[in-house]
Amino acid sequence: MKDKFKELPLRSGVGIVVLNKHDKVFVAKRIDNPKNFWQMPQGGVDQGEDYLSAAYRELEEETSIKNVKLIEELEGLITYHLPDRLLGIIWKGKYKGQKQKWFLMRFFGEDKEINIKTKNPEFFDWKWVDLKEITNLVVDFKLQVYQEVQKKVEQILINRS
Repeated sequence: MKDKFKELPLRSGVGIVVLNKHDKVFVAKRIDNPKNFWQMPQGGVDQGEDYLSAAYRELEEETSIKNVKLIEELEGLITYHLPDRLLGIIWKGKYKGQKQKWFLMRFFGEDKEINIKTKNPEFFDWKWVDLKEITNLVVDFKLQVYQEVQKKVEQILINRS
């Protein structure tokens, strides 16, 4: 990491694993990265906002999904750092990465309720995938996050069955 960015703070964020009735995971392709990378909904926590409220807000802002129920809050925070090529660019250069709280939620709606053409769209495509696929789809610098999320969600689903 370049010296001038070492002292930057980590951004507080949330991530949401949305499962449909078939236990498939919602992923979407970002507008600002046209390569074949997919991600789960995630975003920043506003000042004075708690993690769960931020998760519901981000989910609705990015996907229009409202018809969800919290299954479980994943234990701990998961951190990632931006690669050097993105430092000083993403988040107006104010952060060196994120510390995220992740949530597992169940979607009870119909696919037609999902709308990524939102007021400020972040995605241009979406799909449902198997949980085991998420680590094959994500951008390199978030791989460790998705590996950890995948393991935690697998354990939750095993414990609930």
